[in-house]
Amino acid sequence: MANLVIVTPPAVEPVTVSEAKKHLRLEPELDFAAEDIYLGELITAAREYAEGFLRRALITRTYDFYLDDFPSTGAIALPRPPLQLVNTVKYVDTDGVIRTLIENTDYVVDAISEPGWVVLPESGSWPEVKETVNAVIVRFLAGYGDAGTDLLEAHKLAIRHMVAEWYEHREPVDVVRGTPMKVSRTADMLLWPTRFYEFQ
Repeated sequence: MANLVIVTPPAVEPVTVSEAKKHLRLEPELDFAAEDIYLGELITAAREYAEGFLRRALITRTYDFYLDDFPSTGAIALPRPPLQLVNTVKYVDTDGVIRTLIENTDYVVDAISEPGWVVLPESGSWPEVKETVNAVIVRFLAGYGDAGTDLLEAHKLAIRHMVAEWYEHREPVDVVRGTPMKVSRTADMLLWPTRFYEFQ
C-alpha cells in the first residue's frame, strides 16, 4: 500500500491572472477585483486538472510518499514526475523508532529517469521495518520548477484554454445543447504528448 501526501503546495500558479486576462482579451488596467479572484480560482482548478490528467507535478511542491515496507525489488519509484530531489528517506524500525537513511550510503537517487527512483547501492539492502502501515516515508520535491516560466509552453497554453472556456461558460451544462460542459479538446490535445502512464 502506498499513499502520496502534499506537504508543501506550489507557491505560485503556472499562469498568472494577467496572462489569463491577456488570453481572454480583457483590459488589464481596469479594476476587476472580483473577476481577478474568480480567474485565480479558475487557474488553480485548471492546473489541478492538468496535473491529474498528466499525472505530473507542474510547479515545485513537496510530497511525502508512504509505504508499508521497503520493496523487495530494491527500488522505490516516486510518482508525480519530474523528480527534483529526495529530501529524506525515513522508516520505523522494529522497535518503533523512526530512523533516517543516508543518501549515497544507504540509497541512491535517480532524478533523471521518469519516474524518479530511490534505489539501493551495489550490495546494499533495506533495513527491517516494523509491521505497521506507512512504515516508510520518502519526502521529495517534484515539479518542473518554481515559476511558470519553467513549464512547457504547451502546459501553460492548455491551462489558459481551460480558463477561457470556463470563464466564458459558467453554467455546469451547455445551455444550447443541454449537455455537460467538457474540458477543451484543445487543452487535452496539448497535454496528451507529455502524459505520464506509469502511475494510475
